Amino acid sequence: MTPDDQSCRPSIPAADKFADCDWTAKGERRASVDFRQLETLWFNTGTLCNIECANCYIESSPANDRLVYLSEADVAPYLDEIDRMGIGPVEIGFTGGEPYMNPAMNRLTEMALRRGHEVLILTNAMKPMMRPQVQAGLLALQERFGNRLTLRISIDHYTAERHDEERGAGSFEATCEGVRWLARHGFRLSAAGRSMWHEDDAGARAGFARLFADLGADIPAEDPSRLVIFPEMDMGGDPPEITTDCWSILSKDPASIMCASSRMIVKRKGADRPVVLSCTLLPYDAAFEMGATLAEALKPVKLKHKFCAQFCVLGGASCS
Repeated sequence: MTPDDQSCRPSIPAADKFADCDWTAKGERRASVDFRQLETLWFNTGTLCNIECANCYIESSPANDRLVYLSEADVAPYLDEIDRMGIGPVEIGFTGGEPYMNPAMNRLTEMALRRGHEVLILTNAMKPMMRPQVQAGLLALQERFGNRLTLRISIDHYTAERHDEERGAGSFEATCEGVRWLARHGFRLSAAGRSMWHEDDAGARAGFARLFADLGADIPAEDPSRLVIFPEMDMGGDPPEITTDCWSILSKDPASIMCASSRMIVKRKGADRPVVLSCTLLPYDAAFEMGATLAEALKPVKLKHKFCAQFCVLGGASCS
């Protein structure tokens, strides 16, 4: 399926919001985002996770294997394609699930770093990452590639009470243990929190700054590129649809939207090969599946999902 069809009906006003590719429910022209250049290529290493969060947009859990583990054979063709297209080096992002559930994670990281790319790994820094074999592999990668490898730690809140409310009892201390280990060994770190408790940005960043100092982690909490505080994505919410007029109304450049510069690779359970998605936030929505290769996927994206509005346009957020 391509963005040219995206399960669209004819271009007439839709009866429901986010139902038509070209028109909103009010009969206004739907906004789209042109592809600009590839800055981040994401690989979802699989939806299995060691924990089950209360509000996980991808529904990761110890039982969810709807997206299966990516292997070196799955990843290599896309790295080859970047080389052939002459569009690298780029940032290679690995997400999940928990990436360190995937037994090939360190090898996948090495593949990308060896080709000259920057690598960003999203991890909860808990037991899967803290296994001795994984730690040994990480230390070897750190020695070879240094700051071209960044681990972004998922810390929903700077207090144990609120973090564990989302991720389960004991998860805060387990993550803190992983951060302490990474910090002691000089890894480049960033962090991702959540705005679900409706704190003001300055207060949240001050709280995280105290936590990072206690952990000995060099993560400048005032830097939005090193501490990302994500807006919430509410499937039951009712955000406005994004029209072509919104760019000027909001003084927003569509080139700043995530799908202008990133794509994600996933492999569905039972599939013969991976596919390319336009968005990291919609791994199960066939309307955002763009083909099997990068060349097929570097096309405009219609903003026909409520996450497009909640997270990207109105929330101003990006996974990269």
